[in-house]
Amino acid sequence: MKLDQIINQPTIEADRFDLRPLRRSDMGLIELYGSDERVARMTTSIPHPLPPGATEAFVARAMSEDRDEDVWAIDGSKSGGGEVKGLISLKRMDRNQSEVGYWIAPIYWNTGLASDALMALVDANPSGNANMFASVFQDNPASARVLTHCGFEYLGDAESFSVARNAAVPTWTYSRKL
Repeated sequence: MKLDQIINQPTIEADRFDLRPLRRSDMGLIELYGSDERVARMTTSIPHPLPPGATEAFVARAMSEDRDEDVWAIDGSKSGGGEVKGLISLKRMDRNQSEVGYWIAPIYWNTGLASDALMALVDANPSGNANMFASVFQDNPASARVLTHCGFEYLGDAESFSVARNAAVPTWTYSRKL
């Protein structure tokens, strides 16, 4: 049996979960949670309804050697939880920076999971970045609290296109120096 392995993407250990590279066996849970409208509407890139093949294409891109974004599953199996509780990613940018993105499955909302996952990623700084950026939709104050709780500072307002909403949505942008 050949295990899927992603080149140059470490597993990051935390107390109650591991951030690990995606594997093909994650597709079912990613599709289950990603097809939830509450999750899709708070991201820029997840369409709703989720079309056939979208999850498979996403996982294939995340596992590609020539990817520009590292994606980790928030895997709670070491503490008896689900193998995929959400996803967190770092998209490489210029000038030694990355953009953070994350979503958490609704069943794990309000558990501190997003803050813990983001702090684990910041502390590990697997890309060796000088700065990390993130933006959240202004109607998602819970994600804004996650960022400020993890030391990100507010930079300003902007807007991003949401595929699920088929509209430009006002955002708050944050940065953290590492």
